Amino acid sequence: MASLSLGLSLSRKKNASRNAAVERKNLITVCRFSVKTLIDRSCFETIDDSAPEFVNFASILEQILCHRLKGQITWFGYESPRSFWDYIRVACARVSHNCICSIENMENVSSSRAKGRAWIRVALMEKRLSEYITTALRDYKTTRRFYDDGAIVLGEEANMLAGMLLGLNAIDFSFCLKGEGLDGNFPAVIDYTPYLKFTQSSDSISSDEEELRTLGSSGSESSTPENIGPPLIIDENSWYNKCKRVEQKYRLALEQKGYLEELVRLREVQLAESVSQNKLLLQRIEGIQLNHKLEKEQLEYIIVELQDQLTVLKNNDLRSRQELTTHLTNQWPSPGAFDVNAVALDTLLYQKHNEQWDDNTLHSLGQLSADASMSQISFDPGHSQDGNGKLDGSHLRESGGKEDTPSLLGLCGSLTSVASYKSLTSLKSSEYLASPTTEVTTPGLTPS
Repeated sequence: MASLSLGLSLSRKKNASRNAAVERKNLITVCRFSVKTLIDRSCFETIDDSAPEFVNFASILEQILCHRLKGQITWFGYESPRSFWDYIRVACARVSHNCICSIENMENVSSSRAKGRAWIRVALMEKRLSEYITTALRDYKTTRRFYDDGAIVLGEEANMLAGMLLGLNAIDFSFCLKGEGLDGNFPAVIDYTPYLKFTQSSDSISSDEEELRTLGSSGSESSTPENIGPPLIIDENSWYNKCKRVEQKYRLALEQKGYLEELVRLREVQLAESVSQNKLLLQRIEGIQLNHKLEKEQLEYIIVELQDQLTVLKNNDLRSRQELTTHLTNQWPSPGAFDVNAVALDTLLYQKHNEQWDDNTLHSLGQLSADASMSQISFDPGHSQDGNGKLDGSHLRESGGKEDTPSLLGLCGSLTSVASYKSLTSLKSSEYLASPTTEVTTPGLTPS
């Protein structure tokens, strides 16, 4: 009994694996046939919702994407059926500029199955169905989370599916997303009759001909040529089927050729746009380089001009300094003159104190006052050189007999020696000289 049950379990597993493999093979084969019929139909008219080839293709693709799809576990632990849209929504979210959000926001589409059917139509109109499927299959972790073992999307047939769907990019589809085809209340049913055409092989045809000849020869010798009619008809049908297959291959090759030509034309347009953009960029770069060169030359010219101006200003400043130094050196009185005048004034004051003044003394005092005034004028160039500033010796001689001599005020004002100033301060109470601190303003020694 144990061996019998073990054998039954092994046979069941073998049958189950065979059935799963046959189911996968049938779906992939039928999908390939449906793609070919769509391409053949697109040569004559635009594919829309009413085309039977598209209805059959949409049903086949839906069956493939729902093959061994895991159910959704509810709160009570039961497994409810799930649509392939739940898998596509998660796996295709990484596709750039995808239509997932647009389908989610559609008002007339509410059920998950209807959204999945709308996605198939939108992806075909965008000519990106193969891109969506390829991106979803690359996310192996998400695919394993939604499908059980043995599913088509987890096997080797998945790569074949993505390659077959690539040929649909050459077809222009036109669908209405508000039609009855989006109704999610009815499951998708595949129509196999367009692909179930039996073609008899040439070996089978020859064997049938021999059998008919044998039967005709054994039946009667008066057989007419009409008895060989069926073999001729069968032979004509075989040639017709061969021509039909060749015609289909030719149409497929023609469609592929048109797709490749359209692709080449698109690439040529893109290349021309890239070349034009490259030329514009090169022209812009050349203009920027030219402007940079001109600005650089202008800046260099300005720098050279500023350097020349700076050199001229430095030379002028140096020349002005030298002239100012020379002028101040020539206008500055010698210290020896101040000392001689101070000594002579002290001598005269001493003689006056001893009451020993005479005409020669007054003449010496006038000459001393004139020399001191000239020294003051040369020391202060801004000093006015009118009659008030000059001290004449004859004026001193004329006023020598007077008690108060006003010319001594100018003399006292021209004395800048410290020794003379000290001698004057000792004579504050004298009736002949005035106080230098109250009536005379002594000019500064430092020239402006």
